Amino acid sequence: MAIPTIDSRLQKKMIVMTRDEDLLASLQAGLPAGWEMVVTLDLEDLGGFQDILQHRFILLDLDEYDAFDPLDVIRMVRMELMLNVPIFCFGGEPDVRDEARLSRADRFFERDEIVGKMKLFCQQYEW
Repeated sequence: MAIPTIDSRLQKKMIVMTRDEDLLASLQAGLPAGWEMVVTLDLEDLGGFQDILQHRFILLDLDEYDAFDPLDVIRMVRMELMLNVPIFCFGGEPDVRDEARLSRADRFFERDEIVGKMKLFCQQYEW
């Protein structure tokens, strides 16, 4: 288990969980300079608590049930790891959004809004 350094904590990184290649390309194209987009379908691939905490926020595709269960991702971050990393969801039917809300996801957007919102979040979490 590597111990995070001050330099690693200051890196501007976000997690994106989706298989939508077109959306990933749009997000990458809109990514502000100095930011890194980490794409994964399994948070455990990134490591443990301290590794996930190195990311400023998570963009989570609520329509992505073939590769992973988005509700399980939220529960893992909030209940198992007890992290308060912002989780911004996009897509999803109303009942899935309700479940995500109950599991303590932070905000919800339509698929066509998420690239613009990502740019705003990068500004907000620039620190």
